[in-house]
Amino acid sequence: MKVQEFLPVTITWVAILAQIILTFALWPNYYDKYGLVIFGYILWGFSIIFGVLPILTFRKLGGVPKKSSYIKTTKIVDTGIYAIVRHPQFLAGIFWSLALVFISQHWVVDILCVPVIIATYVDSLSANKALIAKFGDDYTEYMGRVPNLNVLWGIISFLLSKVKKKK
Repeated sequence: MKVQEFLPVTITWVAILAQIILTFALWPNYYDKYGLVIFGYILWGFSIIFGVLPILTFRKLGGVPKKSSYIKTTKIVDTGIYAIVRHPQFLAGIFWSLALVFISQHWVVDILCVPVIIATYVDSLSANKALIAKFGDDYTEYMGRVPNLNVLWGIISFLLSKVKKKK
């Protein structure tokens, strides 16, 4: 693994682990804003969905050889969660970090979220380059249809494409 690939992953996991420890050991619900805590747990639920669905989707639709890791796809998956964002597991990490911000409500946990978002975004760009090398023009075309991490634009684009198909 190259340094430019290793560094974003390391930054992300160190920051998230620090957030988890600080959130649950030192500063849970620091300002007693229970509405924010509830929102944080809802966001955490979305992070679980965006983290687990790709595993199931790749195993079912990605042409993964038996007894191989789910990331060893042999074809592009562009349905289900992959019709909304190209990197749902990266987005899950961002959601997880943001969830901890809302659950803790402490400024240190907030600051730790920034490197998670930046490093995860950088990591997603590296993944795009690797997937272009693996799948070529088909992946480039997929990139034109589906946003990298922007779930709101992904949902809008997905719904608009359904409306266009009906016409």
